[in-house]
Amino acid sequence: MSNNRTMTKTLALYSLTMAFFFLSGAYSARITFTNNCLNTVWPGTLTADNQPQLSNTGFELSSKASLSLDAPPLWKGWFWARTECSTDCSGKFTCATAECGTGQVACKGNGAISPVSLVEITIAADGGQDFYHVSLVDGFNLPISVATHGGSGYCRASSCPTNVTMACPTKLQMKGSDGRVLACKSACTAFNKPNYCCTGTFNTPQTCPPTDYSRLFKQQCRQAYSNAYDDPDSTFTCSGRPDYLITFCP
Repeated sequence: MSNNRTMTKTLALYSLTMAFFFLSGAYSARITFTNNCLNTVWPGTLTADNQPQLSNTGFELSSKASLSLDAPPLWKGWFWARTECSTDCSGKFTCATAECGTGQVACKGNGAISPVSLVEITIAADGGQDFYHVSLVDGFNLPISVATHGGSGYCRASSCPTNVTMACPTKLQMKGSDGRVLACKSACTAFNKPNYCCTGTFNTPQTCPPTDYSRLFKQQCRQAYSNAYDDPDSTFTCSGRPDYLITFCP
């Protein structure tokens, strides 16, 4: 019970802090999603650290369409896109890849079920240094990129424009009922072993180096995270309050 009270107080303090930032005109980042895929996708959003979710946690995005959301300062979280989604006769919403398991278009604080291509963004306060990257640590389901608009510093785009499923080994393939390869699993998802998941005694850069499987993802998308300790090559930074452009099928 005391833990629940502590969590309630923490969330209340966070909400008041965010309200202060917005009312005082402090920085919030606009994140614009564009779907360059041939088919409709259903983006999802997840805020980290048990903090309040964004105003929209899941939505439909037609081919060539765009939509923008605002994220507050001191925000951290993930973005992705679900594919081949539909609603059955009972009203349950499901997707072929990157499902978030709510049975609805909104993900409501649920993350994506791997395999999934992710964008992670950490927004600093007061125009400090933001961090962002594309991650294939949880596998791949479609090409994705993140770029900045405005800001200062070495604000490079991070992109995985390649269809990794074309090079996906049989052991990592996620197939649909018709036999099509829909996505490419990470070795962690496929084999659930500590040496692939960087867990247990393998939870350091020294004990969890790249594997043949993670190297395959790296070969296909050099700018993206391919294992949990890929920071030197795959973390990007930008200062000065940039906005963000996330593109599916760049």
